[in-house]
Amino acid sequence: MKFMESKKIFWSISEVAEILGVEQNVLRYWETEFSILSPSKSRGNARTYTKKDIEIAQKIKFLLYEECLTTKGAIKKMKKLKSIPLESYKKMLDLTMDKEFCADIVKLCNIIKEISGKKQ
Repeated sequence: MKFMESKKIFWSISEVAEILGVEQNVLRYWETEFSILSPSKSRGNARTYTKKDIEIAQKIKFLLYEECLTTKGAIKKMKKLKSIPLESYKKMLDLTMDKEFCADIVKLCNIIKEISGKKQ
């Protein structure tokens, strides 16, 4: 991601909104719901996001938009995930989904065997 390679220390809310592909009011709402997301404010009271703030916001977005969790569910999950980088979490999720998929295939095969055995 571009912002990760940047030497900048702070980003404005408009820059973060653009990085995440959400509206600024969405970020402001997340700040009220997720206590872990609390960007500093400048002297002029403008929000200043750090890389860590942006990473937290990316995690929140992933939980809400990709995992389709409710805000309440995402808050609970964020407590468990706060120290885990988003990419690591996605890899863990992929592994879990692969195991679940394999288990579903085994169940399906057993059902097919059972059905085909009953017909004979």
